[in-house]
Amino acid sequence: MKTEIPEVTLNDGTKLPVIGLGTYGLWGNAGANAVASGINAGNRLIDTAYNYENEGAVGEGIKRSGVSREDLWVTSKLPGRYHTYDKAMVAIQESLYRSNLDYFDVYLIHWPMPNENLYVEAWQALIDAKKWGLVRSIGVSNFLPEHLERIIQETGVTPSVNQVELHPFFNQEEQRSVHAKLNIQTESWSPIAKAADIMANETISKIAENHHKTIAQVILRWQYQIGSVSIPRSTSPQRQRENLQIFDFSLSDAEMTAIAGLSRPDGRLFDMDPATHEEF
Repeated sequence: MKTEIPEVTLNDGTKLPVIGLGTYGLWGNAGANAVASGINAGNRLIDTAYNYENEGAVGEGIKRSGVSREDLWVTSKLPGRYHTYDKAMVAIQESLYRSNLDYFDVYLIHWPMPNENLYVEAWQALIDAKKWGLVRSIGVSNFLPEHLERIIQETGVTPSVNQVELHPFFNQEEQRSVHAKLNIQTESWSPIAKAADIMANETISKIAENHHKTIAQVILRWQYQIGSVSIPRSTSPQRQRENLQIFDFSLSDAEMTAIAGLSRPDGRLFDMDPATHEEF
């Protein structure tokens, strides 16, 4: 029996599962098999990106899974080199062709790249792509509050999602507060952080032991309880199933506070500050 995954309702009325499958690094035949395995484990939200260079593998994995397209939510993202309006529109179409899909459920601007100063133009392209039926819901990724404020002020359209780095060592409390005020859904990439660091963490290990759960399950449950959609990546069918088995227990207020206490200002996993990071 597949786990029933709760859904959140975005500000445009679209519903989204609270947990899905990340696909970074899932390429070729093995990648397609991993995506199919993840879907058959119960995942219905699949996250990819133009720059992951695996939209074709994701599309093939969807095909191999045998699950109806209408029962899935597929996300992709616009790379920085295509932030001009015309290039963005072509990139979205190319992503759909590669994925062998007629539409994306969610489409995001991957990084704001403020030094290039084209993200408002890119956002306008996404607005129109939604009007034309290429995507159902539009959002952003790695946007800081000032980037969110600008695109909302200049276009009048609020993103439905902001996908950001978020894990116990970098819990984005202030960013999440901004999202809540703007009615933007927080989504977490790298939700479990680095395995070596997490596995060695005594606080989370103790909580996992108390609940007879894995460390990953505790972290994903924490993500769920703070209201974030998470997209853990795994190629193991067993771990793919385990990652979804987080709805039969709850973390106490004390446990949530203990995990919150692990966050630190320098907790980013990589040197990827959205204020300066450029990813073309």
